[in-house]
Formats: sequence, structure tokens, C-alpha cells
Amino acid sequence: MELKLVLQIVGTLLGLLYLWLEYKANIWVWIVGAVMPMVHGVLYLNSGIYADAAMQLYYVAAGIYGLCVWLRGTKREEKRIDIQFTPKRWIFTLVLVYVLLHLMLYFFLSEFTDSRVPFFDSMSTALSIVAMWMLSRKLVEQWLVWLVVDMISVGLYLYKGIPITAMLYTLYCALAVAGYMRWRRQVLIKY
Repeated sequence: MELKLVLQIVGTLLGLLYLWLEYKANIWVWIVGAVMPMVHGVLYLNSGIYADAAMQLYYVAAGIYGLCVWLRGTKREEKRIDIQFTPKRWIFTLVLVYVLLHLMLYFFLSEFTDSRVPFFDSMSTALSIVAMWMLSRKLVEQWLVWLVVDMISVGLYLYKGIPITAMLYTLYCALAVAGYMRWRRQVLIKY
């Protein structure tokens, strides 16, 4: 069996397991969350999607960090962050950060790699970085950013010949819509 096909199948199975564990709030989500990006990283590197491949290193580190936090717990009481809409004053900064990241990644991919998709690869990676920060702040609109990332990824992965992974990201699109509607409803109920 071809390596790309094996990586797609394993990555998709891990992605589905990750979603189920996340839904159940099971600590194993962090282990799967550290292993899955390794599989996807090799797949993306093999497919010439370099920025997405590099982004997987971040996801591995986030999985290890999450596991450590869940195992140890927090030593001090932290201020609880509630789900909220993105404050209008943050929008310009978030857009600026996205644009700068996109330009830097695009330049790097265009000048130092043989990437055939530097624009969309750098776009999805820059948006992912912004979306992860928004998720850490429980901002409702992070789901919309993830939706854009997922839609770009579906097209990118189909173009690069990894259709099984594209199907997984199609599922992520549906989950992003459902997540946005759920979080939005939770915020509106409070008011």
C-alpha cells in the first residue's frame, strides 16, 4: 500500500478518535492529539504542503502540554474564561496578525521551498495560528476562522492527492458550523 494512502487512513482514524475523545472530555484526547499531528506532518511533508507540515509540530507540543496540565492540574485558581464574542477592539489586531503571518509564511514558502501551493498553504497555517489563539480565549468567532481553514484544507488536500484527509476536513467543516451555532446560542442565552 502506498505511504500517502496509509498516512491518510491512519490520520483520519486518529482524527475521528480525537473528536470522540474530545466530546467525552477524556484525557486520552491529549495523547491522540500529540500522535495525530505526527502522522499528518509526515503526510503533508510528503505531499509538499510545508507550512501545514510545520504547523503539526505546534499541535504535538500543544498535545503534550494539555496532557501535562490535565495530569497535574492547576496549582492556583485561575480566572475562568467564559465563551464570548470577539471584542470589536481586537478585530483589527487579529486581522493584522493574520496578514503578517500569511505574508511571512508565503515569502518563506515561495523563496525557500518547492511548494506549488504557497499562497493557500500559508493562508491556512496563518489562520490556524489566529484560530488557536481565539480558541484559547473562548471566542465564538474562532469557529468561523476554523471553518475557513477547513474549507481551504479540503481544496488543498484534494489538489495534492490526499482525498481521505480532505473528507476528514469536510467533517471538520460541519463541526465548525455546529460549534459556532452552539457557542453563539450559549452567549446569547446569557444576555
